[in-house]
Amino acid sequence: METKSMKQHMGMRAANTISNTIIHVLLVIISVIWLVPFVCIVLQSLRVESTWQVGYILPKQWGLDNFKNLLNTNFPKWYLNTFIIAVVAAALQTIIVLCMSYTLSRFRFKLRKPLMKFMLILGLFPGMLTMIILYRVLKDLGLTQANAVPGLILVYIASSGMGYYVSKGFFDTIPKSLDEAARIDGATRAQVLWKIILPLAGSIVIYTLLTGFMGPWGDYVFASYISFGNSSGMNVAVGMYNWLTPDQINNNYTMFCAGGVVVAIPVVILFMCLQKYYVEGVTGGAVKG
Repeated sequence: METKSMKQHMGMRAANTISNTIIHVLLVIISVIWLVPFVCIVLQSLRVESTWQVGYILPKQWGLDNFKNLLNTNFPKWYLNTFIIAVVAAALQTIIVLCMSYTLSRFRFKLRKPLMKFMLILGLFPGMLTMIILYRVLKDLGLTQANAVPGLILVYIASSGMGYYVSKGFFDTIPKSLDEAARIDGATRAQVLWKIILPLAGSIVIYTLLTGFMGPWGDYVFASYISFGNSSGMNVAVGMYNWLTPDQINNNYTMFCAGGVVVAIPVVILFMCLQKYYVEGVTGGAVKG
């Protein structure tokens, strides 16, 4: 009996080892496939023997000329516009989302559930359906083209309250007894949120900030619809896309790759430093709805 049990145990260990090996091999293959385009972009950004597209990957001459040439274009202005839009939108979105999430998590009022269902259904419709009317409204307000930066910020934060799902789920896991104890001690609802709940919800705050930053930072579709025609109001995605037109791509392809590398740096740093809190925010908010 002991020999049979040992054989079964060894068989299970062997099966687990094989399955784990297969999974790790698949993950390595997927990682390589995912990283190849980024590695190619980095290599092309370091190529200085020519500025057009070529049929090889490894540069024949290496250098930082393409990164230096970015400073002689409108790229710094586009980069600054994108940074301002992303930071302001992320901060305002975070405040709105956290306030909405706390309200729906802690308060019980008559139209609470219908409001949640309405926002859920409304969020199912793609944002592109509103692009025409949003453009007309922003144009009437003078917030397009050269003044597209405040216009884009306004659009990004306008409906951010509907993204309450993950944050509300996280707040639901925090005991309400903390709120009640603070209220008995004389704290207001705002003080309960900012001084008691948020210090316990650091991961969800960082998660909300990251998601609020990523959307505006990488947006091209709506930004191209609002900030076209005037370089001073463009974000980095719209501005760099103009380098890929048929009459410019041969002179700007390697510089375009260099710009892509520079744009990716803040995102990579943020996720490397904050990935722990990002994962905690996602998993914590998914526990309870």
